[in-house]
Amino acid sequence: MILSRIKFITFIMILMSVMMSCRDELCYNHFPSLDVALSWEHEWERDYGMRHSENWDTPLHGFGYDDLRPGKPEWVNIIRFTPDGKRHEHFIGNDGDNIMVEGGVDQSMLLYNGDTEYIILSDMATPPEARASATDRTRTSLTAFSEFHPNTRTTNPPDILYSAYLQTVAPVKTHESRPLPVKMQPLVYTYVVRYEFEYGLENVALARGALGGMADSVYLLDGRSSEEATIIIYDCDIKDYGCEAHVRSFGVPGFPDEYYGRGDSKMEPRRYTLNLEVRLKNGKFVEFNIDVSDQIEKQPRGGLITVSGLRIEDIDSSSPAGFDVEVEGWGERVDIDLPVSPDK
Repeated sequence: MILSRIKFITFIMILMSVMMSCRDELCYNHFPSLDVALSWEHEWERDYGMRHSENWDTPLHGFGYDDLRPGKPEWVNIIRFTPDGKRHEHFIGNDGDNIMVEGGVDQSMLLYNGDTEYIILSDMATPPEARASATDRTRTSLTAFSEFHPNTRTTNPPDILYSAYLQTVAPVKTHESRPLPVKMQPLVYTYVVRYEFEYGLENVALARGALGGMADSVYLLDGRSSEEATIIIYDCDIKDYGCEAHVRSFGVPGFPDEYYGRGDSKMEPRRYTLNLEVRLKNGKFVEFNIDVSDQIEKQPRGGLITVSGLRIEDIDSSSPAGFDVEVEGWGERVDIDLPVSPDK
């Protein structure tokens, strides 16, 4: 009896020793894994010859070029596609994490940040068709402006969005934890829009704008923008020179992104139109519609759009004193359309 107990205790001690040794060698993890390490490309615009990063005038703009760079998102969603047709989702932090995977099988992976509010994702089950679009937004006063872009959806500016796609991730062996570096690239870019007034700015109380002809959506697989166009609606800040807005966009429609490994970045001729609607201190509304096709053609993925020579004439700004302008008062307006030609 005593001998049997000794043998049993000896067996348990040997077993524990083997288990501890296995743990020391990480053998307790019997599942293959990928140690995903994320890096981020913090670009707010792509250079197609304008050289904004080299020639940026910080005193003129009141902020530096680097101040516009988007930061890291809060978290990232990973969708793994395996040969059996199944999808597997993982949620990781913005630096990366270790994820468990199936052993011995090829797979592809689509990564994107999920902390978005004004982004709609569709066709996520099929990587080549997975795309993001912005949420709808309406403005009744854009009726006249919409004539430049008929049958076009109006949207909010999209949230900052990053993505990466790995077409083939080689099989991982059992007990293996393989490093997997992933570069996250932006799909949304920023246009700094400047409306410069030469007269009557002091009469402006509120301002808002729209940019028509931009891409309605973007494909997460390769950064290619859709052929469909949209009108992006946004609010403006009033500056000492006029009005300003930082407008996020997917860029121009039907544009392949060479930064995602696609070459031949050529643009089809399209019309791009800028709108500015201001409410004056007397309660009147004045609208400006400007063709900015020449500027957008040189900046298909973010940049600087400037229009000059805007005027609020005295006949428009005259009114009894003491009119109270409230933000809630934005609505139908007296249609005073004053188109001008850009001189920049």
